[in-house]
Amino acid sequence: MTVRTLALLAATCFAANACGGGSGNSGYGSPTSPPTPPVADQVNATPTLAFDPGTLTTGLGHTVTFAFGSVGHNIFFDPATGAPADIPGVNANTSVTRVFTTAGTYTYSCHIHPSMHGTVVVQ
Repeated sequence: MTVRTLALLAATCFAANACGGGSGNSGYGSPTSPPTPPVADQVNATPTLAFDPGTLTTGLGHTVTFAFGSVGHNIFFDPATGAPADIPGVNANTSVTRVFTTAGTYTYSCHIHPSMHGTVVVQ
């Protein structure tokens, strides 16, 4: 073989491995992206005095973040088996998490703003 043929052969092999065409773990295979973390379940207390989303569906054992902006809010869950702890006080410019460990539908409201209601559905 000529030097030119060897160079062409080496370039072809390198390109095939770089594009994921090689077999085994040569270190030249296409990089794999790290797994994308799951999107956090979040409820936002909006400046228009609403919870967004009004109804959040989540999975069993998931953590839900309740995000409070510059207006103070709290969250009190209606009595139900498996409902997480309330978020009392006046919460502004912060977020609080709750884990939902029991399947069911959990309604809640803000006692500061009685027109604010929301629901978390745990499947």
